[in-house]
Order: sequence, then C-alpha cells, then structure tokens
Amino acid sequence: MKEILLSLALFLHHSKKYQQYKQLARGLLFDTNNIYKRYFDLTIIFLVVSSVAILIYEVKNPVPQWLDNYDIFFVSAVFAVEYLLRLWVHNDLSNMIIEEYNDTKFLQRDFNVYAVFKEGMYQKLKYMVTPSAIVDLLAILPAYRPLRILRVFILFRVFKLLRYTKSINQFVDVLVNKKFELLTLLFLLIFIMFTAGIAIYILEAGINPHINSLFDGIYWAIVTISTVGYGDISPVTVVGRSISILIIVSGIAMISFVTSIIVSAFSERLGELKEHRIIEQINKSKSFLIICGYGQMTKMFFRLNRKKIKNYVILDQDINRVEAAKKDGYMAIQDDASSHQTLSKFDAKYCDITILCLTASDVENVYITLNAKSISRKIKVIARVNDPSNISKFTYAGADHILTPNKVVNTMIHAAITQPTMYKAIHAILTGKSIANIDEIYVHNSHEIVGKKICDLDFQGSKLLFIGIQRDKDFIFNPPSSEEIKPYDVLLVMGRKISLEYFKSLHEGDIYVR
Repeated sequence: MKEILLSLALFLHHSKKYQQYKQLARGLLFDTNNIYKRYFDLTIIFLVVSSVAILIYEVKNPVPQWLDNYDIFFVSAVFAVEYLLRLWVHNDLSNMIIEEYNDTKFLQRDFNVYAVFKEGMYQKLKYMVTPSAIVDLLAILPAYRPLRILRVFILFRVFKLLRYTKSINQFVDVLVNKKFELLTLLFLLIFIMFTAGIAIYILEAGINPHINSLFDGIYWAIVTISTVGYGDISPVTVVGRSISILIIVSGIAMISFVTSIIVSAFSERLGELKEHRIIEQINKSKSFLIICGYGQMTKMFFRLNRKKIKNYVILDQDINRVEAAKKDGYMAIQDDASSHQTLSKFDAKYCDITILCLTASDVENVYITLNAKSISRKIKVIARVNDPSNISKFTYAGADHILTPNKVVNTMIHAAITQPTMYKAIHAILTGKSIANIDEIYVHNSHEIVGKKICDLDFQGSKLLFIGIQRDKDFIFNPPSSEEIKPYDVLLVMGRKISLEYFKSLHEGDIYVR
C-alpha cells in the first residue's frame, strides 16, 4: 500500500496536466491577478442572486419545471464543484508524501506514509469546519428536495457573496481589525441586557401581565436597549421605569460607541483602501510606469511628457511629497519603493513594467533595481545615479539604463560657456521649445523595411534628418546609406512633427514612431 501511494504521489507530482489543472483552479479561486477570476466571480454572484430570486418567487407563484431544474441541478452542481475544488487545492497530499519520503531517505528512518496521509486529511477536515467552508456546504444542501426544510438553506448562498464581493470583504476586514473593541462592547451590552432582563422579571413578574417568564424580561431588555421600543411590553412600576431609562441611555451610548469605532476604523484604512484600488487599476493595464520619488527630476519629467503618460503611479515614502504630488494632479502612493513587498504588488507576469528610479539616494535606487529584477527580469529599470563612482553597482544590479544628471548638467554648463549657440539649439530641442523634434522609430521583426537600405527610406524627401541607429547596445552615428535595417533596430531622426507624421504614414503598419 505504501508503494502504491508513493507511486501515485510521484505520478501526480510529475504530471504536467495535473499541475496545470490545479494551478488553473487555484488561480480562479484565489489569484486576484488572474484574468478569468473576475468572470468566475461574476458567474457565482449571478447564480447566488438567481437562486434567491427563485426562492422568493415560489412563495406565492408556481415555479416552471425548467427553472426548478436549473436551481436544483445546475446551480447546486456548480456550487458542489466549487466546494470540491476549494477542498482539493487547500493542500497538496502528493507533495506532502514526496517531501516525507525524501526526508526519511535523508535521515534513514522508516517511511510512514499513513502519518502524512492522516495529517493531509486532517488539514482538509480543519478547512471544512471553517465558516466559509460551512457556508459553501450549506449552499449545496437545498438540492436535496425530499427534505423541504433544506430549501431555507438557499439563504446561506447569500453569505457566499462575502467571498466574491470586494467591498463587503473590505468592510469585514475593517471590522476584524477592531475585533477587540467591538467584542468588549458586545460583552458589556450582553451584561447590561441580561441584568436588566432579570431585574425587570424579578420586579414585575406577577404585577405586569405581559411579563410571565425570564424570556419576556430579556426580550423587553433587547427591544429597549436597541431603542426600537415595540410597546408590546412596558414596565408598570416606578423601579421598572427607572431601569428602562437607564438601559435606554446605555443603548444610545453603545450605538454611539460602535459608530465611532467603525468610523475611526474606516478613517484609518481609507488611505490604504484607496492605494489598493489604484494598484488594482494599474495592474489592469498592459503596460505602465512606476516612478520612484517625487523630486525635481520627476516634476520636470511630467512637465515635458504629461500628455503622453497615461498609466503610471508615483511611489514615495515622504507623506509631504506624496501630498504635493496629489496636489499637482498626479497619482501618488505613500510606500517604500525599495521594498520587495511593495514592488511585488504590481503584476509583472502579465504587464510590461518600466520603473524610473528618481530618488535622491543612490542606495535606495540600487535597492529598487535589485528588488525589481528579483521579481522579474522583464521589468525595465531606468535608474538615476548621483555619484558616478556608483555606476558599476547599478550595472551589476541589472539597471537597463543609467541616468547621470550631475554629469549631464556639468556638460551642459560647459557647453553654455564655450559653445553658447550649440547649447541653445540642443536645449531648445530637448525641452520642446524648438520646431524640430527628436524621435525614435522602432523597427519590429515583421516590418517590410527590414533588409532595406537607409537610402531606400528617403529621409530627405520626408524633410527628416537621420542621426543614427541603436542596434543592441551600440549606437551607430551617421551610418553609410548602404547600411541595411535589421529587426529591432531603433532609428533616431530629427524633424518637424508634421514630417514625422508624414514619414509614419508612408510606412503605416511597418514602423512605430514613439
């Protein structure tokens, strides 16, 4: 039997299809970044709402047979499959068995597969008694029609919305964070309620015709302390009415306390919820930009490119800079960009991410680069370096492009002093104050211009000045006209915007002008 269980565990562990199906199920149930989870959640919500609507409708109306079959078989079957999938992916018995087998081989002790199997089943059983799993199970029970009373369990399907409705989940999380305060008030409320109920029963039993049992006293206390006041039970003695006054005041105080606790909890979490919402919206984009630090370079970057930047977020640890960014109309979050946990919130698996490290600290920029590359090598990192001696550190960290603003400023200052005319021209072009613009033309693998010579593109006829080619990591300045265009080349050209648009229209579908 041990050999059979071990062989089965090894088979499942090495089966690509089994692992793919399990990963797919786990993604649909738990992975918020999974593109299909949203549709799965909406389907479950629709099934819950429709089944409850059928329950309400059939109270006074006969339900058509097809609608009854839909509720009995289809809805219940989907919920049963969902329940079994959650139970399946809760833990992995095959991995547990293999890990135990490897440990026993290494430690040279007896392989006890039954203990591992027992532990795995215990974990599944422990999951089955959690509130969410119990709700899932009760949502299946209405399918058993011989026990008509089980129809009432359809109402438990409403509780499934707690898992699939994000706003409700966030509300529950806020309440859970204030669990101690709310439980303290609850125990105090129960104490007052039972004390008042017992007191009114002792004082008015036999005098008040409406109070005949302790339950009547507790019922009156609940109705009074909640300030509902049905009026079906009212105290008739002076002491009873005095108790009423006390618990009415206590009820108002309790409601005020609970309200203030919930409001303060939401006030504390409001910023976090907004930031979480921003990250979710950003992750829905195919590509986006993360700008680390809100300083002068970031402000200059936005002044020059604001209309071109659509999907972006600014990360900064300083709350004052974050508030300044928001005041300037930018989307900003207070968070540590150099933290692996912060960057891992962004979906690098399905999105193209570019990170601009523009903080004033080289150490922080290096950490941002390292963490970004540890999450995914596909993330493009453009890092600012203040001290030129740290350039090698950024190269080792994996930065794709390195900015040296101090070196550039020194060069521009030197040019302004020694070659003022050239400085003015370059400054006008870079700041967009000139009628001429410098643009990059990206050549893709399937473009028709691949293999053509530079002279065949007729830049002069389009009123453009061809500057050079970026090929791999090298820049070829003013290449010969016989140079052939290769896939993934980047052509650097300069000219008026109308000329760039005209050149783009001539090669529509062939090239992409950035």
